[in-house]
Amino acid sequence: MKTDTIFYTLFQTLPGVLFELLEQSESLALHYQFTSVEIKELARRIDGLFLPKPDFPEDIIYFVEVQFQRDDDIYWRIITEAFLYINQYKPQRRWQAVLLFAQRSLDPGVPFIYQTSLNQQQIRIIYLDELDDVPSSSIGLGVIKLVVATEDKAVQQAKNLINQVQQTDEANRSNLLELVERMLIYKFVNKTQQELEAMFGLTDWRQTKFYQEVKEETKLETIPRLLKFGLSIEQIAQALELDVNQVRQAIEKQGEEGTESNS
Repeated sequence: MKTDTIFYTLFQTLPGVLFELLEQSESLALHYQFTSVEIKELARRIDGLFLPKPDFPEDIIYFVEVQFQRDDDIYWRIITEAFLYINQYKPQRRWQAVLLFAQRSLDPGVPFIYQTSLNQQQIRIIYLDELDDVPSSSIGLGVIKLVVATEDKAVQQAKNLINQVQQTDEANRSNLLELVERMLIYKFVNKTQQELEAMFGLTDWRQTKFYQEVKEETKLETIPRLLKFGLSIEQIAQALELDVNQVRQAIEKQGEEGTESNS
């Protein structure tokens, strides 16, 4: 499961978590629509866009980028996307770029030309692994902490999170439980459905098809790392319990995507 997909789902389900990260009231999420907007000049979409509703003209537009791998161009890209969006849609509002790094070591540093923007808080930077030191009863922050948690802490954090969700009102419980299940599949990719149910006391795993799809997607994302370790296609297929053709097709697809991104 791709990390940007995880956070897209998180922001859709619990948009207030962005404002908690920004040390603001999570109730501000009621002023916003979390959306995905196309930028024609780039022929792509901005997925992390918090757009204020018309009733709140003083509120800021937030462009959000989540980074779980090193990208030396991340600042150039998010600022470019922001200005292209502004040029295309011409909103009459203030704006801010928010970068969420899994850890501080992934931050390539703000380019010199944007240092003034950083000083003026036009750019906000948050290191998610450092949230571990911030006590909170928030389910949204709990999900983020689970995503970046080390393996020795993840199991207990997941159990605490499930207990929190099970105490919420019935109207929200189903969506929140599904969100946590997505995190569990992402975090414990080597565990079977039955093992996860036993570990966390989940007796109602509703989305069996969803589980299988996400499980397979997560496995496919580990293939490049296994290739770097020198494993053959056959060995990777055996280790991940996949068909050889699935592994071969995934390698070909990733090669095509890499070619497109470099062109």
